[in-house]
Amino acid sequence: MADYVAYSHGVYSRNAHGQEILLRPTNITWRLLGGSIDLYFYAGPTQPDVTTAFQTSAIGLPAMQQYFTFGYHQCRWGYANWSQVQEVVDSFERFGIPLENIWTDIDYMNQYRDFENDLRTFGYDEGETFLSNLHANGRHYIPIIDSAIYIPNPLNASDAYPTFNRGNDTGSFLTNPDGSLYIGAVWPGYTVFPDWLSDGAAQWWTDEMIIYHGKVAFDGAWIDMSEVASFCVGSCGTGNVTMNPVHPPFGLPGEPGSVIYGYPEGFNLTNATEAAVAASASSSQAAASSTGDAASSTTPSYLRTTPTPGVREVNYPPYVINNVHGDLAVHAVSPNATHADGREEYDVHNLFGLQILNATYNALLATMPGKRPFIIGRSTFAGAGKYAGHWGGDNTSLFAYMYFSISQALSFSLFGFPMFGVDTCGFNGNTDEELCNRWMQLSAFFPFYRNHNTLSAISQEPYVWASVAEASRRAMTIRYSLLPYMYTLFYLAHNTGSTVMRALAWEFPNDPSLAAAETQFFLGPALLITPVLAQGATTVNGVFPGTGGKGEVYYDWYTHASQNISTPGANVTIDAPLGHIPVYIRGGYILPTQEPALVTRDARQNPWGVIAALSVEGTATGNLYVDDGESVVQNSTLFVEFTASNNALYASTRGTYNDTNPLANVTVLGVQNAVGNVTLNGAGVSEEKVQFNESSQALVVTGLEELTRGGAWGQDWVLSWG
Repeated sequence: MADYVAYSHGVYSRNAHGQEILLRPTNITWRLLGGSIDLYFYAGPTQPDVTTAFQTSAIGLPAMQQYFTFGYHQCRWGYANWSQVQEVVDSFERFGIPLENIWTDIDYMNQYRDFENDLRTFGYDEGETFLSNLHANGRHYIPIIDSAIYIPNPLNASDAYPTFNRGNDTGSFLTNPDGSLYIGAVWPGYTVFPDWLSDGAAQWWTDEMIIYHGKVAFDGAWIDMSEVASFCVGSCGTGNVTMNPVHPPFGLPGEPGSVIYGYPEGFNLTNATEAAVAASASSSQAAASSTGDAASSTTPSYLRTTPTPGVREVNYPPYVINNVHGDLAVHAVSPNATHADGREEYDVHNLFGLQILNATYNALLATMPGKRPFIIGRSTFAGAGKYAGHWGGDNTSLFAYMYFSISQALSFSLFGFPMFGVDTCGFNGNTDEELCNRWMQLSAFFPFYRNHNTLSAISQEPYVWASVAEASRRAMTIRYSLLPYMYTLFYLAHNTGSTVMRALAWEFPNDPSLAAAETQFFLGPALLITPVLAQGATTVNGVFPGTGGKGEVYYDWYTHASQNISTPGANVTIDAPLGHIPVYIRGGYILPTQEPALVTRDARQNPWGVIAALSVEGTATGNLYVDDGESVVQNSTLFVEFTASNNALYASTRGTYNDTNPLANVTVLGVQNAVGNVTLNGAGVSEEKVQFNESSQALVVTGLEELTRGGAWGQDWVLSWG
């Protein structure tokens, strides 16, 4: 039987209108509400060819991130003041869990208004002290910034809001067709929305960022509500701004009628009494609010109109897509909102997320000159990866959402967003110990690693449960050791359009059995991650692609032992008790490592290591990219190429970046014969620094600092064993 050969191709439909895509067994159908049919065809024939061509020809290459952004991020909706945020930071330190970035949700704002703090709880003076200490300890702060701007009550002088005034004076907001301000409703009450097609909005946004940074020394931006979202249908605030500030038109989590009682599946097995109480209270709340909810619903049903020659009805077009909310204006700015050039939102609505990320990127460049902007955005469009990363939105504390996070991440890899992550442990609902344990370990291998949950839900910082703290430390030790590898992957993605998280089928396209594999993934080409995604499981099934006579070998990260798989495509049961995530190194690859620390600043000052996982043929390759970790334009860089063959590991360096950290250790996996002497550039390594495990066939050489005092990459070197 002939070997299967896969061919990949891609089609990009460049259209910003409302649309739906129907997948059928024999065809794909695009249904668009307007615009042009602008198709890009990519012949491949491989997935990397398609992905690279899509980025280089149509959307641009993804942003290079600062090094610190790959550290761990902690957030929640519900941190009530600076003191509470400080307690969280201190707790991470006390429990020895790495924390790089602390985030605040809309709690910090003055009545949910952008660029203003609540002076009672997040005062500027107290914040300056907090942030000075935070930065001194190598950590960073990221605030949420919403996409709607509060419009002050004109009858209340104390309700003044200079950010709105400056934007209004420069014509920076969307209008109604009659030229009046389009006024929707978001968190602070009635709001207006930036018009990124106007002449003034981008500069106004930059100015607001600079002014706010002078009060709060933030390190990046979290852009939310950027679809752009609105809580009412149409310009509901027109004529009503004298009511501002008003409560959102629904109960916030934790308010009467909106108390959170939900827990993940299996909680009733591990916490039966608590689960029963929660279920009873949830039923009572649902019964009490069901009648009221039905009576108070004001969302109109979706209307289709009969076409009238010469008349364009954008709010209710004659053809409608299968919009989940029905009316196109539900939870969104209306299609007839008007831009400065006369264009209607109907034609450009899907571009808002891209436009605000572009504006924020330029604003951060002006605010922190020379530094790569760090932005995580909710709404995206093709090309937004040039400016920002993305998180998967408001998920729920269920195993199904953890499962889905993998396919989300792989999809965004194809879309040009390697900086992707989800709300670890879940956003909506209450998490529990088992789910959070598993999820903290899974997300440790996503590029963007953040824990975030909703207002009034139980706390889910990893130190809340002892087992989660230990599981997190274990996974983070691997992650932080591999940050040089991950950073190099991003350098390659930024320069060539390669992917960071990869589906098994992308690495092994000629194995048709992998087409539907969605519970495992590769991080770069070298690491195979097989997480537990089911409640109550203590084992997980996984495949080791290419094994079974195909010339591939994998090594257990923890034991260094190789996986000897004799049957091609075999589904192998792997032990995975709670707190353990199976991680395997693919033979044929070399990984640069660095001794981990609680913050990346300190880790970057630690000694280096190298792990060479030999292929069946006894060879391996890899690379390392090093720079200052933050500058847009580098004065100097360093690129190291590794090769292994014939009982020797070579490191070849080019570039002028001066890294003085020594080489501490080298691990070689898959060494077939007993090891006698080991040399580094001809200098013998003493026997006590050489360990060879005949069972796992792992050679570990330590104590190389003395031989590399000028820096691990100060010169080319070769490590030989025999």
